[in-house]
Amino acid sequence: MLSVRFWGVRGSIPCPGRSTIEYGGNTTCLEIRADERLVIVDLGTGVRPLGDFLIENNANSGPMDMDILISHTHWDHIMGFPMFSPIFVPGTKMRIWGPVSINDDSLKSIISNQLSYRYWPVRQSELAAKIHFEELTETSLDMGRELQLSTKFLNHPILCLGYRFEYQGKTIVTAFDHEPFRNIFPTNPEDPGYNEEVAKEGERAAREENDRILRFFDGADILIHDAQYTSEEYEKHLGWGHSSYDYAIEAACQAGVKKLIFTHHEPGSSDEILGSLEAKLKKEAEEKNLEVIMAREGLKVEA
Repeated sequence: MLSVRFWGVRGSIPCPGRSTIEYGGNTTCLEIRADERLVIVDLGTGVRPLGDFLIENNANSGPMDMDILISHTHWDHIMGFPMFSPIFVPGTKMRIWGPVSINDDSLKSIISNQLSYRYWPVRQSELAAKIHFEELTETSLDMGRELQLSTKFLNHPILCLGYRFEYQGKTIVTAFDHEPFRNIFPTNPEDPGYNEEVAKEGERAAREENDRILRFFDGADILIHDAQYTSEEYEKHLGWGHSSYDYAIEAACQAGVKKLIFTHHEPGSSDEILGSLEAKLKKEAEEKNLEVIMAREGLKVEA
């Protein structure tokens, strides 16, 4: 069985409070299960309750074994790591994978530097778990025990990977943080910087990358997609690296996705706002034969 459970669903910054109780205020963290195989996607603040859950439900109370995939190293996706309980369990094995686009830093240094005295009272060298870091680009990997992983670069201001998990004929895809590729060159002949050939090349490149994204989503049983903005909000945040609900629905329909789950919720979106949006979007998606869900902490979905 391939399944996903949500432990953190917010983007940008944690937002606890009375207005976020229903959907949750922790930043991004997913628990992927391929039967007993554990894969964690992102180390946002949602990884703290996940860590506590893993400790409480570890029947042997001994070392654990897990893979952790980082979509990218922006702070909201890694800041929960120092409070992840399994790092203090002797013998626990963690393989942390992810992309890096800062030339002077490795994945290990970016994650581990949070555990230095200028930020935190516990240092990396004091952790009990055995942690191995591996940097990723676009690739396909056999993770063992029938679990296959494919990766795809998304459109974000820093290198960011989407992940496609395939297990026993089922597929779960993650795509956060991401916005559609667009032509960044002037297309108006009246613009002083306009160049016809450059404008055409920009259009071609954006179209090709968007097509590659659709192929990456193709036929997924579950697509977990960044949807931080409404269409009106998205127009005010071009280039910030996040998508609108409408774009996510359109991409899912074009790719033949069975179930679309919105995540990376805007910090300012209250439970009331998200609930109203979810009801509206469900009706719109039903007309397109697509099931949509607004992610909330604790939600578990089987592929």
